[in-house]
Amino acid sequence: IWLKDPGCIVDHFGCRVMGDAKNEVVQVFGRKKKATAVACCRTGQGVLRVNGNHIDTVQPELLRAKVFEPVLLLGADRYSKVDIRIRVRGGGFTSQIYAIRQAIAKSLIAYYQKYIDEASKKEIRDILVAYDKSIVISDPRRCEAKKFGGRSARARFQKSYR
Repeated sequence: IWLKDPGCIVDHFGCRVMGDAKNEVVQVFGRKKKATAVACCRTGQGVLRVNGNHIDTVQPELLRAKVFEPVLLLGADRYSKVDIRIRVRGGGFTSQIYAIRQAIAKSLIAYYQKYIDEASKKEIRDILVAYDKSIVISDPRRCEAKKFGGRSARARFQKSYR
């Protein structure tokens, strides 16, 4: 945390922590395999940024629609009152896309729960879970560790009898 301007402290996401009337900040994360996306959701004008870039520039283009799923499901009017900044690292590009998607959805749910009301939070969550459970709930599957006696986690070296 560092001081950006007098009377306002800003954390490493660029989120206001204290000293301003717009002090409504929620931080959540989304995960998929080894990828982790941390989303900082605060009161704003509807800006969505991933690693400092606008969300329209997310690569690969084929999976860009996946990032927009929470926004399209809930409508742009719910996102127009909040700014969401996301930092993503680890994993491959597909895992990162799914982690970003989950972070966006969870951040809006957490923001509505904390600063709006519980009924609208439940409505948002029900819409997202009805579409796809993995938008809100993390997938627990992880890569299995390699064991000795073979080239991978399950495969064994071929046995020779002669």
